[in-house]
Amino acid sequence: MDRSELFSLYRAHVNAGKVDVFERYGFDAVMGRREGSRFWDADDDRVWFDCHGNGGVFNLGHRHRGIIDAVVAALADGDIGNHHLVSSLRARLALRLAGTTGDALPGVVFGVSGGEAVDLAIKVCRAATGRRRVVSVLGGYHGHTGLALAAGDAAYRDPFLSSSPEFVQVPFGDLDAMERAVDSTTAAVIVEPVPATLGMPIPDPGYLPGLRQITRAAGAKLVVDEVQTGLGRTGAMWAVEHWSIRPDALVTGKGLSGGIYPISATLMTKELHRVFDEHPFSHVSTFGGAEPGCAAALAVLDVVEAPGFLPRVRELGARFAAGFSGLPFELRRLGMMMGFRFPAADAGILAAKALFDRGIFAVYANNDTAVLQFLPPLTIEDAEIDQIVAIVQETFS
Repeated sequence: MDRSELFSLYRAHVNAGKVDVFERYGFDAVMGRREGSRFWDADDDRVWFDCHGNGGVFNLGHRHRGIIDAVVAALADGDIGNHHLVSSLRARLALRLAGTTGDALPGVVFGVSGGEAVDLAIKVCRAATGRRRVVSVLGGYHGHTGLALAAGDAAYRDPFLSSSPEFVQVPFGDLDAMERAVDSTTAAVIVEPVPATLGMPIPDPGYLPGLRQITRAAGAKLVVDEVQTGLGRTGAMWAVEHWSIRPDALVTGKGLSGGIYPISATLMTKELHRVFDEHPFSHVSTFGGAEPGCAAALAVLDVVEAPGFLPRVRELGARFAAGFSGLPFELRRLGMMMGFRFPAADAGILAAKALFDRGIFAVYANNDTAVLQFLPPLTIEDAEIDQIVAIVQETFS
């Protein structure tokens, strides 16, 4: 069908408001073929570097051959499996994920989306502590499911949920406010190490260690949402490694799928995982830990844990930083997690449009529209970086 017919169908049956925005501002791409660092329009006449990566889903680029092969092999004589039964692939993936934390978080529960995994983290913290209060960060983002939505930004929460005194928010980076908010009724503090939707502010060196001290003193649990920061994005397997802290629970998703098959996971301490000893069926997810997803995730870990991969990510980030030097924005960066912060509000929106028209797809930070999120694949080539840098320099110089 032609483009106008397709957009009409999308407006009628999927999301009219989204189509209105796309048409008003000329974001008229229809995703066609895709490979590595790029995707093409359905008409095959335009191509973009993907520097959004669906929030980190495509950390390893589009259609990574090793991940596709792993999923195809899993489907050769299997299917999604049955969540009621023991699964070899689930067991193997849980062992590998626990190992990424040095077995500090040996308990693993699988889901389909990051929001579902956040919901689970909050549930187990409440069950383990017998408390209800959850403290999160203003402008943070944890997904659109129930408890995850309640802990997120008001713009997403208020149209659907009533406010609750059990969910409290404080500014990111403000340890004094956090200490006032966390008390003997607090079950958990949940935080993204680098909040992407808030504009990717890089925390001060003492912030996350300070959170760890505050939660420990109050008997509350610390949950880190690494759905976007994890799996090598910051140059470490998990962003919390930069501050040498161990949370009580860690949430991963997006990139765990390799962009091929949806899967998420909540990693947790033995203490939290014991919640399921007496109530093993108190949380189930029909498609959580589906076996093709486990195969994809194991292949992702094979890539990220390969010798030299993480040092290479750090080198790539430094190459980008050198290329962006002197341009009229503040570069917020930890490894390959980057944001361009411009002096004017809403400039991130204008920057997204300007780059889109020149062949780079990136998305602004919804809770700080002065910032453009910039998340190229971790597998990008040096020559591709140089092409991207040249476009960015031409656009903003």
